[in-house]
Amino acid sequence: MILALIVAQPAFAQSEDPILVPDISQHEIVLRQGFTGATLLLYGAVLDPADSDAQYDVVVVLKGPTEPILLREKERIFGIWVNSEETAYRSVPSFYAMASSRPVLDIVDERTAAIYELGLEYLQLSPSGSIDPGEQQRFAEGLVDLRQRQGLYAQYDMGVEISEGVLYRADIPIPSNVVSGRYVAETFAIYDGRVISSATSEVQVFKEGFELGVEEAANDYSFFYGLFAVGLSVAMGFAAGRLFTLI
Repeated sequence: MILALIVAQPAFAQSEDPILVPDISQHEIVLRQGFTGATLLLYGAVLDPADSDAQYDVVVVLKGPTEPILLREKERIFGIWVNSEETAYRSVPSFYAMASSRPVLDIVDERTAAIYELGLEYLQLSPSGSIDPGEQQRFAEGLVDLRQRQGLYAQYDMGVEISEGVLYRADIPIPSNVVSGRYVAETFAIYDGRVISSATSEVQVFKEGFELGVEEAANDYSFFYGLFAVGLSVAMGFAAGRLFTLI
């Protein structure tokens, strides 16, 4: 009997944890010609089986597919910008957005933020090869800053609204220059500095029709696609020159 109580105790304790019920306004985004962006609504509820008065914080993170990149640093020499230092990364999120009910460091400590990648400062990038820690931090900050200016990385402190301590919602803008692929939305319920519960949802971003055909041609026949692009540019330039000459 004592053994049975000991075994049952963890299961009972686990049942007292809050339950996240997340959802997304749309699970598919189609990148058509003229796509100017979209806004995803991440919403749901934090259900407390214990029916306590605990006030939970909520953090949502939306990540795009990872990709390898080569980051180069430019240096101005005699008035000319040239490539100098460079570093490669094995897997970098093509898109990252985080929204929280309060500033992250008011919710969790730095260690927890780093474990769950809560915030741009705590993104776990994977550089290839050996690199000096100081250089790595400089390149990482440069990469994050570049992606922020492109609209692909964002952090929204106070971006999650919580109603009656149960319902939550967050609006995540999706820019027009996102890549297609599988996007993962992670939701975290946090209490007293600890992640109590988490849940994930998926969003598929894809192209179709003419845009899909162009992308497949560029990937499958890159050499001929490049020749066609150069030839088209030359032809259009020649035609524009002749037109202005006639005018």
